[in-house]
Amino acid sequence: MPLTEQRGWGFLTAFSRFRNDLSTSMPIEIKIRKNEPIDRAIRRMKKKLDRENIIKGVRANRYYEKPCERRRRKNKVQAFTQMLRRRYAE
Repeated sequence: MPLTEQRGWGFLTAFSRFRNDLSTSMPIEIKIRKNEPIDRAIRRMKKKLDRENIIKGVRANRYYEKPCERRRRKNKVQAFTQMLRRRYAE
């Protein structure tokens, strides 16, 4: 995930790939505010990436997962959430 500051205009850009279309990448831009430390701008960019589940999607697509394994994992997550709902519904 390249992180660049473009021509001193005060932009931070992270190129990210979305889960559905891996052939295109969409830049996420954060404008650096006047007199804002670069650390704070990077933190804002990380929060934005986290909110849009981009890092999670990239990590999920790092390795190929067979369709039966994907179904098994989703069913396991559903069973766990239903168990928690039943437990705390009482």
